[in-house]
Amino acid sequence: MSEADRTALGDLVTDVAAEDLVQGICFKTGPPSAVGVELEWIVHEPHRPRLPLPPERLDAAYAALRALPLRSALTVEPGGQLELSSPPAATLTECVSAMRADLTAVRSSLTAHGLVLTGHGTDPWRPPRRVLRQPRYDALEESLDRAGPAGRCMMCSSASVQVCLDAGHEEPGPLGYARRWHLAHRLGPVLVAAFANSPMLGGRPTGWRSTRQLLWERIDAGRSGAPALDGEPRAAWARHVLDAPVMCVRTDSGPWQVPDGLTFREWARTGLPRPPTRSDLDYHLTTLFPPVRPRGHLELRMIDAQSGEDGWLVPLAVTAALFDDPQAAETVYRTLKPLAERAGPLPAPHNPLWRDAARLGLADPQLREAAAHCFDVALDALPRLGAAHDVRRAVAEFAHRHVARGRCPADDVLDLLQKPVHGRTVRS
Repeated sequence: MSEADRTALGDLVTDVAAEDLVQGICFKTGPPSAVGVELEWIVHEPHRPRLPLPPERLDAAYAALRALPLRSALTVEPGGQLELSSPPAATLTECVSAMRADLTAVRSSLTAHGLVLTGHGTDPWRPPRRVLRQPRYDALEESLDRAGPAGRCMMCSSASVQVCLDAGHEEPGPLGYARRWHLAHRLGPVLVAAFANSPMLGGRPTGWRSTRQLLWERIDAGRSGAPALDGEPRAAWARHVLDAPVMCVRTDSGPWQVPDGLTFREWARTGLPRPPTRSDLDYHLTTLFPPVRPRGHLELRMIDAQSGEDGWLVPLAVTAALFDDPQAAETVYRTLKPLAERAGPLPAPHNPLWRDAARLGLADPQLREAAAHCFDVALDALPRLGAAHDVRRAVAEFAHRHVARGRCPADDVLDLLQKPVHGRTVRS
């Protein structure tokens, strides 16, 4: 349907109506009963990870993947990263089982094309290179370029584990939507630090454990920042959405317009360059990338992609346990309050706490202590959620190997760079 058709049907929105619409859809409340995960992966040749992959080769491999009977949705990121998004699962065990099955099928198909999946928060080897040419990504690139090169790196060289959880009850309490919203932001820097796994970019160490999080911090705060947390969550998010910059004004033909500094509120009030529609509002919501995004459910976006075949299930299990077990949620919420106060007035991820989490990982003593407590609480809660033994074992092993030692996966990567091989030091 063309824009003219939508306008004729009375689909235009005012700023007041837009704010009401956002408040009505951002938190869908009810008993937490579903969990999901979205996994992004770096794709490369197994023994030549520095080699850029021709777009036609990726196209052929991804065409084969789309023919598979997957339960997860399969999408491709601008730099060729692969994303699998699970459907909502009734239990953590069901979510893990379904994603494992899909990953087995995906890996087998990619192997036939001479490719593998690797879990890194940023591509350690190759410079950013966009392989998707679509109006959305043309507009996003132009918009992000105004703040510097971080946006292109984020688009083309980053990968994450995104955990999706129900918003929670309407009523107050440890499983209430307002409490879960605040818990997500309190827990966020701990998840950044514990699972930091991107110390390299373009073949070199950056000095940050989570370079991926650094990239988000350097993107325009209106697009990557969290809303203020000192008010009612629905109203705060709705105001944030309307006061955020518009990434693009879509057109039926030709390149999309990319306004500079135009907020959705201003667009709705002025009607320029054309009046916005409900469809424009819905699209605008997809162009905002805060660490926690309310999409009816909560989408936690701050975790780096993890190494290994099953590395992703540890952040999924820990996060689900700390949110969906009432006892764990209450304990962690109260425990993390002093740490949250260290963030100061700036929204995540543009404040000192989130910056320290990305730069230092668990070398920061306070973040290490908080992470150790969170893992202990999660391990206690996982049996109550019915988590399988292998999932609990994976969490316990990660806690022993990393958290208890004040380390994160990025430290393992950096250790490999210093490992002598035949009398010389490996640098990449």
